[in-house]
Amino acid sequence: MAENSKNTKLLSVVLLVAGIAGLVIALYLDFTRSSAAFRGPLLVIGAIAALMGLYFYPTVEHHRSIINFIFLFPLLFAFAVTVIIPLILGIFYSFTDWNGIRLTSFVGFGNYVSMFKDPAFIWSILLTFLFVVFNMVLINIVGFLLALLCTSKMRGVNFFRASYFLPNLIGGIVLGYIWQFVFNNVLIQVTAKWGMVNSVLANTKTAFAAIIVVYVWQYAGYIMLIYVTGLTTVPKDVLEASSIDGADALTTLFRIKIPMIAATITICTFLTLTSAFKQFDVNMALTNGSGSVADFMGSYLTNGTQMIALNIYNTAITKNAYALGQAKAVFFFIVLACVSILQVRISNKKEVEM
Repeated sequence: MAENSKNTKLLSVVLLVAGIAGLVIALYLDFTRSSAAFRGPLLVIGAIAALMGLYFYPTVEHHRSIINFIFLFPLLFAFAVTVIIPLILGIFYSFTDWNGIRLTSFVGFGNYVSMFKDPAFIWSILLTFLFVVFNMVLINIVGFLLALLCTSKMRGVNFFRASYFLPNLIGGIVLGYIWQFVFNNVLIQVTAKWGMVNSVLANTKTAFAAIIVVYVWQYAGYIMLIYVTGLTTVPKDVLEASSIDGADALTTLFRIKIPMIAATITICTFLTLTSAFKQFDVNMALTNGSGSVADFMGSYLTNGTQMIALNIYNTAITKNAYALGQAKAVFFFIVLACVSILQVRISNKKEVEM
């Protein structure tokens, strides 16, 4: 029995070491952009060997934990490959002169210094923060009002819920081109009667307002459904008690419904915040970031409606400056993480106060 246990332990150790070695070699070959065709199979075989080594390891005390880890491994592996490893590599590449294929030298914080000297990028940051503020307020107000309408006792409520949510099912690129046609053709024909023959997308300020309108129109229906869920969880006996005590509709709304859906408000605020920060598709399809700014930091800008996500994309893809674009993406990640954490903490504090 002891001999079998010893052999099993030796087999498990060999499989575990061989599997880890295979994983490391496959990842190294991928990192160095090797043309070896066996990188993929080696990665899979290495993962399977490592898992088999863990499974056959002769221990009773921790065997259940090992089995649990094996079942979780596919999810953890996918998360590491698609999120953790790209994040680490992205931070690494931001300190180099990487051109999308290879790197030749480290530049330190040179990319970060360059991006903060770029007036176009600074303008994109300011524009994005302004866009976030407008959308957080407008989407939550519109979504909440629509939710109040869709939780009332009026007839055809389900039809209105489906109608308001429908714009969210349309892709941002398609939506942008549809509204571009509306602004450049339909709206001009209507406003031409009053002497306004220029498209709203021709002016930077009105084009920015148009992006806000389109985004609110698209996203408010999604936020509405979350508010509907929150409002339907408010206990009916509490509402009946407030009605018996003589509370009118506004008092019930501000003193009972809103405080009792504080958690829902936190979720909706977080979703609108992160979604507005990452706005890309509507911005690209509707204006492609175009728009003139006469004098900003001593420069004439032609990206008057370009927000951070689109600026990063144009830097890396259009200008072929992958390392600089990666540095901007790392900065964007840090800003988004900090703002999101701050917003959640503030919202949770207000939940306790309510």
